[in-house]
Amino acid sequence: MKNTKQPKGKKRSFWSRLKRVLLLLFILHLLYIVALKWMYPPLTLTQVGSLVSGDGLKRDYVSGDEVSPNFKLAVMASEDQLFPDHSGFDWKNIKKALEYNKRKPNRIRGASTISQQVAKNVFLWQGRDYLRKGLEVYFTKMIEWIWGKQRILDVYVNVIETGPGIFGAEAAAQAYFNKPAAKLTRREAALIAACLPNPKRYTVKPVSGFVARRASWVQGQMAALQGDPDIQAVIK
Repeated sequence: MKNTKQPKGKKRSFWSRLKRVLLLLFILHLLYIVALKWMYPPLTLTQVGSLVSGDGLKRDYVSGDEVSPNFKLAVMASEDQLFPDHSGFDWKNIKKALEYNKRKPNRIRGASTISQQVAKNVFLWQGRDYLRKGLEVYFTKMIEWIWGKQRILDVYVNVIETGPGIFGAEAAAQAYFNKPAAKLTRREAALIAACLPNPKRYTVKPVSGFVARRASWVQGQMAALQGDPDIQAVIK
């Protein structure tokens, strides 16, 4: 009989090469996370998906101070009112969402924070599989540690999908109101923020009934939150 066993030297060589590749990938991804503290992502998988699906890609990255504080406040009021205070996860809301989803499996409710949404939209793909969720936890903690709250919010308002093929505050402001994001009023900011749960379904132009109702709610929440010093420190 022939000996089909690989020599021990070849096995060690394979594992050695694999470890070097994994180490290189880890260093490269870490460098990318650090680089994004000062630059915006060249392209995300969500944006690629938009191009492939035929929705196109409209985006215009701008610095944080070129986005109206009204819009930053609106997205926090709509998506994550505890953003300045948590460490990446709102465990109370996550628990509520899990309990709701068990009762109504056909009507899935999310509980992602702004930090989680940035981790997903910048580094990962769309979906609900366990692998993506696990990676989302990892990248959420990394950006919380490396970027900080203000940078996370600045990236968020530039990469979020605000309509079919429309990404970020600047592209949305131009598409819906023919003005730069720096000039968005409270109502305009609330209207865009109101579509974020499902920007392909809930339209800003023309304004859907859901967006109109939710925008009014968002404005009420903005009024309640605007005096919070922690929120003011993030949106300035």
